[in-house]
Amino acid sequence: MGRFFITGSSDGLGARTANKLISQGHGVVLHARNAQRAEDARKACPGADTVLIADLSSIEETKQLAKEASELGPYEAVIHNAGVYTGMETVPGKSGLPTLFTVNTLAPYILTALMGPDAQKRLVFVSSGLHVGGQPRLSGGAEDIKTSGYGDSKLHNVILAKAFARVWGESKGTRAYSVHPGWVPTKMGGANATGDMDLAVDTFVWVATGGQTDDGKGEKEEERWTPGGYFTALKEEEPSNIASDPAVQDGLLAVLETISGAKVSA
Repeated sequence: MGRFFITGSSDGLGARTANKLISQGHGVVLHARNAQRAEDARKACPGADTVLIADLSSIEETKQLAKEASELGPYEAVIHNAGVYTGMETVPGKSGLPTLFTVNTLAPYILTALMGPDAQKRLVFVSSGLHVGGQPRLSGGAEDIKTSGYGDSKLHNVILAKAFARVWGESKGTRAYSVHPGWVPTKMGGANATGDMDLAVDTFVWVATGGQTDDGKGEKEEERWTPGGYFTALKEEEPSNIASDPAVQDGLLAVLETISGAKVSA
């Protein structure tokens, strides 16, 4: 059994995924943005190992979270579940940058870069089917990417999976993937969402464990997966072809390093 770290795990898909992993005998480290949400996380997932607190709209708090999470690792997988939806594109976060960009794009990059390949065997970035309408927003550098919308940020998550699978895959053996959970009835998705929550959770767990079956027996399916693959509903699909361009991947890593000061180790 392994240990997993899940951001944004005080409720919704994060908490459900945590409980599923716990039920399989794994250890789980939760994350919440403040003390009240941390208490919510403890109640939602009483079997979790611990809860780490950080507001992901703060670059400094996210860097501290990377340090604290690393000390509790290594992890079978880090699941970058935390995210905000439309309406937060221009709302400043704690670092003064737009909250949507900081939480959805910058925070997963900072955590991954600073935790490094030795602390995380597998990376799972949560994307969305809306990524197909997104743009990298790299042509205007740091100022352009800060204006990202939701679809743009979800494309960034696919690009990050592809980038880290390429940069760390061969040299460090790190696996990286992105997952589209579907339109599910979480606080973000809304009560009218028609997606299957259980299927979304099963897909998160399936990818995070490398395709392991619920009973922990049998061959993992990961060896047949595409490095940096994109998954939904327990199957691999083709994401936007923009994400597969190494120049776009390197461009995203470079601009996020410039903004955050967090550098990806070789």
